Amino acid sequence: MRTILIAIGALTALAGSAFAAEPAKTVDTKMGKILATENGMVLYTFDKDTKGKSNCDKDCLKKWPAFHAGAKAKAEGEWTLVKAADGKEMWAYEGKPLYTYVEDKKAGEANGDGVGGVWHAAK
Repeated sequence: MRTILIAIGALTALAGSAFAAEPAKTVDTKMGKILATENGMVLYTFDKDTKGKSNCDKDCLKKWPAFHAGAKAKAEGEWTLVKAADGKEMWAYEGKPLYTYVEDKKAGEANGDGVGGVWHAAK
């Protein structure tokens, strides 16, 4: 009986980690499916970033806030963590750091897509 309980506990622990919630969700927009925060704010990538590195400085972050990760966040699969210019961890998808845009006022708005030819809604 004890062996069965230990096995069930181990299986439960493994299943919980296998189904960890992703930090963002996919939403349908007029541009197709894009990534958004849990509350529906569109996420963006910056062409000047390099894989696994944010090149959006502190002034940049005022207009393009980093999609910060929680203190206990763990990288998994295509979701990784990188340092933002403010020193905090931020999420990256497939190595591309993710940001929101201050001009997006409500869920699903994608006013930042195409700004300066270097900002794009994350897909």
